[in-house]
Amino acid sequence: MKMTQAELTAFLDSEFPQMRPLKLRIEQWDGATLRLAMPITEQNLRPGGTVSGPAMMTLADCAAYMLLLGLIGPVALAVTTNLNINFLRKPGLGDLSAAATMLKLGKTLAIIELSLYSAGVDEPVAHSVLTYAIPPARRT
Repeated sequence: MKMTQAELTAFLDSEFPQMRPLKLRIEQWDGATLRLAMPITEQNLRPGGTVSGPAMMTLADCAAYMLLLGLIGPVALAVTTNLNINFLRKPGLGDLSAAATMLKLGKTLAIIELSLYSAGVDEPVAHSVLTYAIPPARRT
């Protein structure tokens, strides 16, 4: 683990102030699993009362990014190269959380898997796999 939960939170706050309105919060970071939560409001809903896909993808991408940084250190220029998401169940209002784990951390690419959970729903509401490119300066 290269960054603590407090360091990850401070990094996100300082490098990505545009994310503050999302009120993201790290619920768990133990060096293997990162759990990131986002409150869901009426603004995140689409017709039919379900959480919009873009809101769910935002949470998935942010959780994967935080997990990667937690493992390799503060590398702002690590970027998403692929995001695949499967929507499984209808999430609702309340917190949405993502539990992310590293599938493979290589020199140039990282592959992260995560499940999204909605408050009051026991089963995952979505499953996602993301690939991140690691900048050359961090390739060791």
